[in-house]
Amino acid sequence: MTIAAGTLFVVATPIGNLQDLTPRALQVLRDVSLIAAEDTRHSARLMQHFGIATPMTACHDHNERDKGQRLVERMLAGDDIALISDAGTPLISDPGFHLVRQAREAGIKVSPVPGACALIAALSAAGMPSDRFAFEGFLPAKAHGRQQRLRALLEEPRTWLVYEAPHRLLDCLRDMQQVLGAQRRVLLARELTKTFETLHAAPLDELVAWVAADADQQRGECVLVVEGAPEPEADEVSAQALHVLDLLLAELPVKRAARLAAEITGVRKNLLYQVALERGDGTAR
Repeated sequence: MTIAAGTLFVVATPIGNLQDLTPRALQVLRDVSLIAAEDTRHSARLMQHFGIATPMTACHDHNERDKGQRLVERMLAGDDIALISDAGTPLISDPGFHLVRQAREAGIKVSPVPGACALIAALSAAGMPSDRFAFEGFLPAKAHGRQQRLRALLEEPRTWLVYEAPHRLLDCLRDMQQVLGAQRRVLLARELTKTFETLHAAPLDELVAWVAADADQQRGECVLVVEGAPEPEADEVSAQALHVLDLLLAELPVKRAARLAAEITGVRKNLLYQVALERGDGTAR
């Protein structure tokens, strides 16, 4: 007799308010054979609150590859397993990717159980365009790497979001102010769904001063929602396009450099050609 494989349920858990655990998530956590948790000690409090007695095992960044294979073997033997992180939706800047990939490669059904997600919660209340957006996870912890990444995002036209640790929040905002400019609008969403929930939007010069003046705003889980860069005007060449053009001009004649820069950046060739002439000696070569 062939035993049907079990299912891996990817279960979202509350990011603060315990009442945000959905009825379906609650039922799944009670019914599965095992819960794979990022931190069993942390999740034990959630299980105790809801009277869930399902056994748990740790599945985190440091053991996920090895532990994943053993969990896959259990599911192939017929067990259902729930994957949870400390808070929110697993895999969203949390462990779980390797387990989910291993399960799918083994032909195991993976079923999402939606619920709380800090980035979506922040975006929904930010009052910024949300039809298209980008999520950057955590920026680099060191200032140099963080500033490099911010420069790469300088001209991103979509609303974009990052998570940030509270002890790095002020440094991160100051780097944003330096790279993105004082008037770029950013929303700080802090301690979402918790007692001291804060959602505060302001231009970066105001937001930096506000956070620096209140140590309480430098505590807890943080999401930063960043206003996208304005689209260039029809006859305006972006800094990125100018950079591409300058690199090409160093090696190629004006006409060819303008043509290639247009293909790379999408800016009109004639406009780039005129800009190239202005940046040179005014004559083509």
